[in-house]
Amino acid sequence: QVQLVESGGGLVQAGGSLRLSCAASGRTFGSDVMAFFRRPPGKEREFVTAMSSRGDTTVYADSVKGRFTISGDNAKNTWYLQMNSLKPEDTAVYYCAARLGSGIFRLSGNYPYWGQGTQVTVSS
Repeated sequence: QVQLVESGGGLVQAGGSLRLSCAASGRTFGSDVMAFFRRPPGKEREFVTAMSSRGDTTVYADSVKGRFTISGDNAKNTWYLQMNSLKPEDTAVYYCAARLGSGIFRLSGNYPYWGQGTQVTVSS
């Protein structure tokens, strides 16, 4: 049974940084896609970023480009979201997700595996 466990959320001031981690168990995501989504308060879940586990392709939402970086450690079956220059509008519950295969998609329905979510709150 595949499980994704997230950690690293919290409260930070605007301009600060946080790093989220997503540890997978039950399957090694060696040639697949890992992603992060978020659900801001009162809004729909939205795509943040995704990468192929080989690290040769990454995609970012325009709203986070240049501030957020996704990376992975295949040996630990874990991927990370480094978030810098955080803004109040980044406040959301952040979810990691994974899908099998090499295609990167922005729609959450393409990802069958999900973490439990972690709250990120950015104060102004």
